[in-house]
Amino acid sequence: MFQEERHIAILQYIKQHQRISVQDICDLYKVSRDTARLDVVTLEEQGLLIRTRGGAILPTLTKTTDSYENRLNNVTAEKKAIARLAASLITNGDYLMFDVSTTVQLAAEYISTQNHFAVTNSIDIASVLCKKENIRIHLLGGQLDVQNRYVTGAKTLEMLADYHVDKLFLGACGISKEGLTSQDESDAYLNREMIKRADQVIVLADHSKFSKRFFYKVCDLNHVDLLITDKAPEGELKQLFDENEIEVKIIESK
Repeated sequence: MFQEERHIAILQYIKQHQRISVQDICDLYKVSRDTARLDVVTLEEQGLLIRTRGGAILPTLTKTTDSYENRLNNVTAEKKAIARLAASLITNGDYLMFDVSTTVQLAAEYISTQNHFAVTNSIDIASVLCKKENIRIHLLGGQLDVQNRYVTGAKTLEMLADYHVDKLFLGACGISKEGLTSQDESDAYLNREMIKRADQVIVLADHSKFSKRFFYKVCDLNHVDLLITDKAPEGELKQLFDENEIEVKIIESK
């Protein structure tokens, strides 16, 4: 077995068994302990695993995501379907709140109901809602994050305290047993406050967000009322969703 093939096999083994020891590598792939240690060091340098005493595990933190603009330019059919299903849950007269998320922005575009009050810190979602009739928009103030196209800061949190809504539509960077997590600290704090000010918390996320964990925690799973996704959670995550009585709506596959 070539080195590259062995590296792929090592990573596949860890995905199935959570960890691998140096001795496991020796026994499975018939190499010396020096070669096994070198494999672990090489894979760690590539950011593909983390060395532990006597072996290795996969990284548990996701450290990067695409920019908001890139994600908006690469929207999948699944995300569009998730957004349409989310918009279909809105009824006339609902008071709504929108997090900064490409899928949430699509949901705002698909709104066909009327007589809404809408709160958001996203300049793009505010722009989308401006084109619709009978929606009063409350754009939170504060410092503009130009790259991610949302307003943030102490003033944003202060203004948010004045509102309470029927439904919050929330995107998610990561959904794991630790709860919802975000790569951005200010976004995590703002989402946490939004959750406190909504009767129903609706998370929009495709299955690629499952079992991903980012640095900043937003909330525990028991704060989520409904998840709209493209595939059902499995294993431990499904069990946790059941324990926390989270309703899961899955889009119809085509």
